[in-house]
Amino acid sequence: MNTIKINIVSASEEIYSGEATMVYATGSLGEIGIAPGHTQLLTGLAPGPVRVQNGKDEEAFFCSGGFLEVQPDLVTVLSDTAERADSLDEAEAIKAKEAAEQSLADKDSTIDYAKAAAQLAEAVARLKTIQKLRKNQ
Repeated sequence: MNTIKINIVSASEEIYSGEATMVYATGSLGEIGIAPGHTQLLTGLAPGPVRVQNGKDEEAFFCSGGFLEVQPDLVTVLSDTAERADSLDEAEAIKAKEAAEQSLADKDSTIDYAKAAAQLAEAVARLKTIQKLRKNQ
């Protein structure tokens, strides 16, 4: 079985390093799949899940955005924030989503709307990652 090496790295630490038969990520233009032998690629990542398949085993991660680079024998995911999907806290994600929605709704506030919108997008992506993980179990 052909595999490709994958490294998932956050700003503070390496989250995962291993072999994969398939890698799925949320690219800036939609979901992409990387198989061994994939052509070289550099693309932006949107907040969302990164799934690493090795045969029948699959691990899921949440990345807050960043970049994905494909070299002939290596896939590298670089993200400001990356964590194992099974460690995501749904209640915390819902709370963050509600806080971001409240900030956007508060017209009298002097908030940074771009920052609040980015926080809302990340919270929604976390919730979608949690829901996808539940479906696959």
